[in-house]
Amino acid sequence: MDKRAHWDKIFSYKSDYEKSWFESYPATSIAFIEELSLAKDAAIIDVGGGDSRLADALLKNGYSDITVLDISAAAIQNARRRLGKNAERVQWIVGDILEFEPSRHYDCWHDRAVFHFVTQPDSIRRYRRLMENSILPHGALIIGTFAEDGPEKCSGLPVKRYSQNTLTSLLQPSFEKIRCIDEKHETPSHKIQSFTFCRFRRA
Repeated sequence: MDKRAHWDKIFSYKSDYEKSWFESYPATSIAFIEELSLAKDAAIIDVGGGDSRLADALLKNGYSDITVLDISAAAIQNARRRLGKNAERVQWIVGDILEFEPSRHYDCWHDRAVFHFVTQPDSIRRYRRLMENSILPHGALIIGTFAEDGPEKCSGLPVKRYSQNTLTSLLQPSFEKIRCIDEKHETPSHKIQSFTFCRFRRA
């Protein structure tokens, strides 16, 4: 099964409470974004946003230039259905992040739990170059990955885990670390997953 089919199956048949990454409200992501004091028309992209509630929260907070990219058409369909008419206020892109060719730059690039699925060195370098070329100078990168004591797999796929130091070293010198936290995410089944969550500034 290819990646698209794998994720479409998950988003088509699993309820929110069967998805380990589900958050009814993305508190950490919103807190990191609000720290930026962005203009309400700043360009924000949520990579791997799928049917998460981040777009809902951003719209509620008054942001008007929101892009959500996900490999799964089913995930985006779920989000559009949930948002109803508000879905028209979001730009939706179905695509693999490693094949993404943006036609614009972003003030804020948000990635919660996509980067750790990029495990091969060539693919990691490609993703890093994409961020370097897509985020405006002094723009923000907000990224959350499984920590070193986090799960070794998610949804049957292997992941690459990062500490604050390894993630920072990987992204230097193009990105300057502003703040990192160790986060404990409680899944809907009440298991605890360790995340590394960081904010960087584009050099």
